[in-house]
Amino acid sequence: MAILVTPETRILVQGITGDFGSRHAKASLDYGTQLVAGVTPGKGGQTFEHGSHKVPVYDTVSEAARQSGATVAVIFVPPPFAADAILEGVNAGMDLVVAITEGIPINDMIKVKAAMAGSKTRLIGPNCPGLVTPGLGEKSHGGCRIGIAPGYIHKRGNIGVVSRSGTLTYEAVWQLTTRGYGQSTCVGIGGDPVNGTNHLDILKMFNEDPETEGIIMIGEIGGNAETEAARWAKDHCKKPIAGFIAGATAPPGRRMGHAGAIVGGEEDTAQAKKKILAECGIAVADSPADMAKALLQLMGKL
Repeated sequence: MAILVTPETRILVQGITGDFGSRHAKASLDYGTQLVAGVTPGKGGQTFEHGSHKVPVYDTVSEAARQSGATVAVIFVPPPFAADAILEGVNAGMDLVVAITEGIPINDMIKVKAAMAGSKTRLIGPNCPGLVTPGLGEKSHGGCRIGIAPGYIHKRGNIGVVSRSGTLTYEAVWQLTTRGYGQSTCVGIGGDPVNGTNHLDILKMFNEDPETEGIIMIGEIGGNAETEAARWAKDHCKKPIAGFIAGATAPPGRRMGHAGAIVGGEEDTAQAKKKILAECGIAVADSPADMAKALLQLMGKL
């Protein structure tokens, strides 16, 4: 079943005619994603072409969704306009909005979160790589790739991956794939301090997904999202979980690459998070090279 998206999910791209958006729209089409519409204000009526694909471009998300049947919007819009792009997807009634954009002002995201209260739309991101539900075809083509993740590293299977880091998501996926273990869905939730979906949200989905048999959860220094998820998992999660926390060598008090990766309390450090995860029954990998190994050992696969 996977979570959030399936190979049948219909996608629209906000910012499809920009350099970044067009590049990744093409990669998603090549992967087999049902990319059915694009949105660029002022360019409605044009067509985005790639190989045999001809994707209609609309001026608004509402029009694109109505005409194409898209239920998910992915945002490749510059930071000053990204918050409005998210809210346009919310107002259009999208089931899911995936904000890839990095550098959206925190104040903008606070306003977005407030405006989204009570809406049916779920937000992934911002500042995230997106998500992938692999397909069953050659190299898992025919799946659903939303965002910037390299599709070829994925393989259809039963391991769920959730991560704040895009690069570490790809590393975990590749480790699994090269060992012959595929993924149900891989979700990059992003590293910003104000985001739409956290580790706990995704763990709950994986826990209820009959296709997912094990989970890799990747976190970072800063905030308490990982420890909150671990404490919930200790009492409620039926699936084995392996975890990795990045930032063990970060200088105290210094903001790192992700806006959320700054230590503000005793439980925000990598050492403290690793200790809490282990106490909650999560197999903690000390090195990013051992993320898949930690889970497969816990599952008795090695």
